[in-house]
Amino acid sequence: MKEFDLIGRYFVDGGYQRKDVVVGIGDDCAVTTMASHQQLAITTDTLVGGIHFLKEAPAKSVAYKAVAVNLSDLAAMGAEPAWISLSLSISEVDEAWMADFAEGMYELTRYYSVQLIGGDTVRGPLSMTITAQGFIPQHNELRRSTAKPGDWIYVTGSLGDAAAGLDILTRKIEAGDGVKSYLVDRHLFPTPRVAVGTALRRVASSCIDVSDGFLSDLNHILRASSCGACIQVDKLPISSQLRDTVDVEQATQYALTGGDDYELIFTVNEEQRGKLETALASTGITTTCVGQITGHEGKVDLKQNNEPYPMPSVTGFEHQF
Repeated sequence: MKEFDLIGRYFVDGGYQRKDVVVGIGDDCAVTTMASHQQLAITTDTLVGGIHFLKEAPAKSVAYKAVAVNLSDLAAMGAEPAWISLSLSISEVDEAWMADFAEGMYELTRYYSVQLIGGDTVRGPLSMTITAQGFIPQHNELRRSTAKPGDWIYVTGSLGDAAAGLDILTRKIEAGDGVKSYLVDRHLFPTPRVAVGTALRRVASSCIDVSDGFLSDLNHILRASSCGACIQVDKLPISSQLRDTVDVEQATQYALTGGDDYELIFTVNEEQRGKLETALASTGITTTCVGQITGHEGKVDLKQNNEPYPMPSVTGFEHQF
């Protein structure tokens, strides 16, 4: 199949169509409009087969995850997603695989009212690069660098599920039929917390998404904000499905260091803390306070039942070059 036949069959007019897209797929560039009072947030992520997803992963989940991780980055900045572009590298055209890939991509873009506006397709090893763009009202962006000592540390949802799901797929652990599909789906089909991100704009003092692991990503906030943190390990939100699969200690390690959850870590100062429940009421997402920002720059203290808890030797995933 030729490139433009592939694009025409799978990526033109298949997804959500936005009114602010003047020119979409089919020209040398896309053309969009935006309101004067909005800021544009832009993020790019590349996913490579065998590194960011299993080579045997279903095509639907590969596309879904590629979109989800980019929308999660926008959520961490408080942005409302609008457009994506896709650069797809494939070794050959498998029409069934391509149909499932397009279905996975459009399932998420339709849900969040996002339009695919352009990109590229090439022959090569399986990988995809997505650039996502979204809107933030002026001066309302969330950042990593604005946490302050005394701020409370929160996390959405539950931690460690996606890493356990990957270990189930790679046969490192076993899970009962009742929980296996839940944990595997948390790895294959992560949920970007877009509604939470936009709700936090006027409440949170800093924010980041959990891509590489709770401790690893929390450290990005601490380094950018020149702060430290004290984390109550026994407060970490761990799902009943993960607790039913591994013992308490292993579940805690998954929660501290497991990647691919795409939950949000955010901080709230004492003055704004009372507004948090109201701000998030419409999202339906649970949040848990797990600790507090300290003035001890670069230092993370882990406590369990107010006793010191040992720092894991590996705090999360990190690319090696």
